[in-house]
Order: sequence, then structure tokens, then C-alpha cells
Amino acid sequence: MNRVALVTGAARGQGAAIVARLHADGFRVAACDVRADELRSSVEGYGEAVIPIRMDVTSPQQWSAAVAETVERFGALTTLVNNAGILHRAAIVDETPEGFENSWRVNCLGPFLGIQAVVEQLRRTDGAAIVNTCSTGAIRPFPHHAAYGSSKWALRGLTQVAAAELAPSGIRVNAVLPGPVETPMLDPHTQNRLAARATLGRIGRPGEIADAVAFLVSEQASFITGCELVVDGGQSLQIG
Repeated sequence: MNRVALVTGAARGQGAAIVARLHADGFRVAACDVRADELRSSVEGYGEAVIPIRMDVTSPQQWSAAVAETVERFGALTTLVNNAGILHRAAIVDETPEGFENSWRVNCLGPFLGIQAVVEQLRRTDGAAIVNTCSTGAIRPFPHHAAYGSSKWALRGLTQVAAAELAPSGIRVNAVLPGPVETPMLDPHTQNRLAARATLGRIGRPGEIADAVAFLVSEQASFITGCELVVDGGQSLQIG
């Protein structure tokens, strides 16, 4: 089977881990990120099986170009992983319209544009799958996360609507909801603080999120759509 994935936010952290895991599983991968230099460095060593594509996920034109380049290079597109996201913190009284809107543009509009851009290609293949990277911030409220949390709640809703709407076309749509993970999104102090109170005594590793994504896009998950797979080490079980 010609399995080809497009992964956003692929330059580092869990995006880079997802690229590595899908490549190991036999996928050819279009690794996309707005950080062009970091992206090129990240995909070195994969050879022709992984191509770097600079892309701003809030641009419909860049989505169209990335999909076209992927299909031209690999002959198909079977899988989309909407992993790009930004973490923006501010108290509600201090939040700005620009800060709030930018979080929504990257975290929710970006995945919407991605689904729109790939759907025609995915309709042409068997085993088509989409995974959206959501967050435990869409399960419980965290203070000073109005923009981030609300955008991820919206992404949960988008995932559910897309799963229902695209199921007749044979396209599965699921979400993975990570808790805190050892990535550049969290500074070292924040990582240590969260690990100190974590249910399992540590925060997550990028590869553990990649494992969840790999399962959701695999044949082993062929009867799973509209699923929200929480990978948080028990964070969502905590009270307060």
C-alpha cells in the first residue's frame, strides 16, 4: 500500500517524533513547518522518503501548494496529521484580540484548512485517516489559557464534525489529546513544575504521542473514527 502522510508542526518536538515514527512504519512523509531552516535540519538522514515543505498552516494557498507538491513527489496522499499548534498564555483581563485570534488561527483554522485541502486526495484512497493534535486543555480548564484552551475545545468539535461528515467517504478522523510533553513548547521550569505534580511522576515524551498517532492512522484502527485518545499520564484524573 502506498502510504503517504503530511505532518504539520514537523520541525521539532512531537511533530518531529511523528515524522520519525511514520517513516519507521513505512510511510513517505511530507514534513511541514513554518520554521524552514529547523525543518530541513530535522529531516536530514531520511533520504527521499521525507521531504521538507515550508508552510504556514493559516494560509489556504500554502496548504494547496503543499498538497500538490506531496502528490507530485509521492503519487498520493493518504494521511493528514494536523499537529502544528501554539501555546499562548494570558489572563483574560490581559488578553488582546490579536493574541486570542492568532491562537485560534493556528490551532483551529489551520486544521480546518488542512482538512479542506486534503479531502479530495483522501477520498481517492483506501484507509485514509486524519489525526488532529488536541490537548488536555480541551478537557479541563487551565487558568490563563483562554485563547489556547478555547481553540483546542473548538478543534475537538471540528474533529467530531469532520468524522461524521467524512465517514461516508471512507475517511477516518480522530484526535489525540496530549498532556504536558517534553517539547520546546514548555520551558524547562514549566516541565519540572508539571513533572513534580504529575500522576505518574513525569511528563510525556514526544515518542509517546507519536505512538498514539501511529496507531490511529494504522490498519489496526480501521474501525475507529471520532475517537479522542487521551495521552496524558493521568493528568485529566487530577482534581484542582
